[in-house]
Amino acid sequence: MVKTYSEKEIAFMRRVLALAGKGLGRTSPNPMVGAVVVKGGRIVGEGYHRRAGEEHAEVIALKEAGKKARGGILFVNLEPCSHFGRTSPCVEAIASAGIRKVYASVVDPNPLVNGKGLTFLRKRKIEVEVGLLADEARELNEVHFKVMQKKLPFVTLKFAQSLDGRIATKSHDSRWISGEEARRFAHFLRATHDAVLVGRKTVETDDPQLTVRMVKGKNPLRLVLDTEGKLSASSKLIRENEDGRTVLISGRRDPANCGLRGEVTVWPVGLKNGRIDLRAALETALAQGVTSVLVEGGAGVLTNFVKEKLADKVYVATAPLIIGEGISAIGDLGVEKLSQAVRFERVQYKKLGQDFLLSGYPVCSPA
Repeated sequence: MVKTYSEKEIAFMRRVLALAGKGLGRTSPNPMVGAVVVKGGRIVGEGYHRRAGEEHAEVIALKEAGKKARGGILFVNLEPCSHFGRTSPCVEAIASAGIRKVYASVVDPNPLVNGKGLTFLRKRKIEVEVGLLADEARELNEVHFKVMQKKLPFVTLKFAQSLDGRIATKSHDSRWISGEEARRFAHFLRATHDAVLVGRKTVETDDPQLTVRMVKGKNPLRLVLDTEGKLSASSKLIRENEDGRTVLISGRRDPANCGLRGEVTVWPVGLKNGRIDLRAALETALAQGVTSVLVEGGAGVLTNFVKEKLADKVYVATAPLIIGEGISAIGDLGVEKLSQAVRFERVQYKKLGQDFLLSGYPVCSPA
């Protein structure tokens, strides 16, 4: 039997999700969490997790509620933690505050929690409801769920194309296919991912900075796939690497053989069919604390992520221009029948200036 919720219950949890979303791009490697304390049908305390190491949403909301929390109801989008990390367990604070009921949208997939928090609360005679706005809560923390369930970073592909599906002319000119609003959105994506990834050919052709400039936010790690370690020392990624956030993912097992050792960080990764093993590269990235990766190209890199079913989400900005002969974003996938084509679900459309943004999740995605 499907549980139904009142309009007020739904409204309180929507407020929780809105609060949690304020942490976008700042809480990694932690999930985004919001919480509200309700007493007498109104919110008496609220909060959200701002960044890893700082107070959790539940604790902030309980502090704001103060004595009003006793006998109140807590709404939170993710199961409260029950273990000691950088902060104390939230479930203990909830029980000590005298909360009588907790609504949690979803169970935390983190093995350190994963039902233990709810069990703790129930043992303290606190009523627990799970499932309110669960789909929205999972999507908000899709990175967290992917990392915990698949042990790989969440991978987003992003590219801009012409109406006829070209990401550059035949002479590799691509600045700019998309308009200013679409480019600003691209910088927003960079600011909300732990790392941005491109291939060495893209660096040679476009000489990108891969930094956040058009919006406020932190610069992501800049990952470059370079099978032979031939990235030029004259590229902006090397010359402007004052923050030390450029990383060379090389097929060479011995980092000492990479000519740029000392100027950039090198992650040696094995080869697969003569090129960087993408799954191994992602596993290495996760081991280095990267929970989300934005793949910006080029065409070969985008194609291989799709071909190997490693893409979780895709953003495509289509601009109102026709190029004709040029470079396609996605190359040969071995598709001979439409039944073999990569299809998408949960597709959304948005207008950005004169451009048209499509986002969706590949059905073949491992997420």
